[in-house]
Amino acid sequence: MNLDGRTALVTGAARGIGRELTRHLVAAGCHVAAVGRSPQALAELEAAHLGQVSAWPADLARADEVERLIREVPARHPNLTVLINNAGVQVTADVLADEPRALRTAFRDEIAINLDAVVGLSTGLLPHLAKQPSAAIVNVSSGLALAPKASAPVYCATKAAVRSFTKALRYQCEDAGLNVAVSDAVMALVDTDMTHRRGGSKMSASDAAAEVLAGMRSGRSDIYVGKTKLLAVLMRAAPSFAERMMRRS
Repeated sequence: MNLDGRTALVTGAARGIGRELTRHLVAAGCHVAAVGRSPQALAELEAAHLGQVSAWPADLARADEVERLIREVPARHPNLTVLINNAGVQVTADVLADEPRALRTAFRDEIAINLDAVVGLSTGLLPHLAKQPSAAIVNVSSGLALAPKASAPVYCATKAAVRSFTKALRYQCEDAGLNVAVSDAVMALVDTDMTHRRGGSKMSASDAAAEVLAGMRSGRSDIYVGKTKLLAVLMRAAPSFAERMMRRS
């Protein structure tokens, strides 16, 4: 896929991997509709790429905000041909010790952002994308979708669900003969605000973004980023070992 001249919607674009995806897309000739929670961070991103980035402040935990994006982004950007569902939050929790009511509230938001918004934007924008000569949907899952860790049960569950949803959506697009490539980007441990003080060796957000876009350009259905390439092999060859390794990651 040649990205030059296209318009891409990127969620979680204000920081971390999303910001780097935006930067790489702009360098490739894309206009980016940048979605994020922070109007200030999005305004700074827009100012850094004048005329190439449009700021779309939105809280993806709210269904009405997702519906607004589905209505308004194609209307303002009729050349929209790429959707990258990158936004995500991770709640670390001890379900036996943490306050149950607060935990349930945090988990609901986590599910809304990590899964509901992905399903909503993918299915809501698909009719528009299907009308284009070629289009792509990239949903960012995680190595933790392959083997979960104990401390983030709902995050791991949502990413596993995103992975399954993406594959089933790909099947439907293929069966319908749509020229919409649907890919799962299986993210490694990346140095972002979300992973601050978590884990050991991390890849840079810029390198992660570059691998995602390289996989999309080459038409890969499963884009394994960084060390998830090794994890995928281990899950086939020695799943019990891989699960033990990831359990405390």
